[in-house]
Amino acid sequence: MTTPTPTPTQSAPTPTSGRRPPLVLRNRAFGTVWLGQVLTQAAVRMFQVGISWWLISDAASGDGGFAAGLFMAVSTLPAVVLAPLVARAIARFAHRSLLRTAAAGAGVAAAALAVWACASDLPVAAAYAAALALATCQAFFDPCLTTSVPELVDDADIEAATGFELSTQSLASLGGALLGALVVDAAGVAGLAVGCAAAYATAALLIATARFRTAAHPDTTNTPDTTEAAGTAGAAGGEQPRQRTLRQLLGSMPYVRAILLCFTAANLFTTAVFVVMPLYTASVLHGDGSTVALLEASLGVGTLVGSFTSARVPGRPAVVGTACLGAMAAALAVPGLIAARPVIAGSLLLTGWCVGVIGVRFVALFQRLVPAADKPAFFAVMQAVLGATFPVASLLFGFLGDHLSAQTLCLIQAAGLVPAALALALLPGHSRPADAPDPAPAPEPTPAGGAR
Repeated sequence: MTTPTPTPTQSAPTPTSGRRPPLVLRNRAFGTVWLGQVLTQAAVRMFQVGISWWLISDAASGDGGFAAGLFMAVSTLPAVVLAPLVARAIARFAHRSLLRTAAAGAGVAAAALAVWACASDLPVAAAYAAALALATCQAFFDPCLTTSVPELVDDADIEAATGFELSTQSLASLGGALLGALVVDAAGVAGLAVGCAAAYATAALLIATARFRTAAHPDTTNTPDTTEAAGTAGAAGGEQPRQRTLRQLLGSMPYVRAILLCFTAANLFTTAVFVVMPLYTASVLHGDGSTVALLEASLGVGTLVGSFTSARVPGRPAVVGTACLGAMAAALAVPGLIAARPVIAGSLLLTGWCVGVIGVRFVALFQRLVPAADKPAFFAVMQAVLGATFPVASLLFGFLGDHLSAQTLCLIQAAGLVPAALALALLPGHSRPADAPDPAPAPEPTPAGGAR
């Protein structure tokens, strides 16, 4: 992608000798959209943590583990099932409009749940339905924003933008951890839903004010910042390259496909932490919502720090990924051996840091290796493939949680990460895949973070 003349949304670098301000401050459009993403993902994470704790502590007696696991499975199902539809929508519609619509739709769903919870006792099925609606909106929002990064920043800022974008998930986990269970304990599900609705509505308003510079979309109505660019692109560049099917896309990149499979296997055990930790809090630590907040916040802070420090970790992506998976296995085993709050908090802090490092290093690598025309489909597929294990992990570990101790579940998680780490270590050609696509104007595909 060629670098356009700086616009009001992307000011040219000033010839100052001091350090440049953070990307979210010097690029107003990206900062606005990033803040919107913080709000949407914080809202969905707060909802997940809060409802999971509500199911385990109050609503589901005797089978809280399976109820919470089923809830988390429902919360992640849309990202898997709707992946082809999401890819087509991202390729067809103006990205700003799609992001705004997704945030507004989630706000309406959360507001409806709040009204229901205020009017009468809320059935468990209503919480599942609301989770499905919010997850559907988020399934469109997240890959659309990832695809939009080059439309908001210059090529030199892609890695910094990716770090900020992935750190949003850390901020969301942190905010959800601190607020989700606490809000449910203090104000019930009604208060939780009101907070989520307010966050989604604010995000929709923020995104509506941002200006995107985009390539041509078949539907750019009511998007004045994209119409002119679309016409220019059509006149100068001719017909846009045809997108490949999902099978063709993954089949043409065996190295990338192998990486996704390794992390998919790892996710089967890492994502189960969101079911295991509330169970651990209730059955082992005998804590309340504040204990859930401590454990989830430790995971979120670690991921946030990892997102911003990933570029300083030396080594090629596969080497870094292998080391991080091994460290996560050791860290997740600690709660299975030692039931002490400070020790568990430190273990989750390390686990989160590894997640943050892995996320930034590999997503930044994919941003450079995948051709621009294939990015909408690729990032939708990436989210779906990595998230496909979440429903399975939630149901499996939720079911096991009603029959095995929470400490045993922690040890199972740790053991499951070892084969994934070994598989990643054995991947050939991890410095630069031989099958990497070669989009003409793209920068040289070096490993993320400038590692050699």
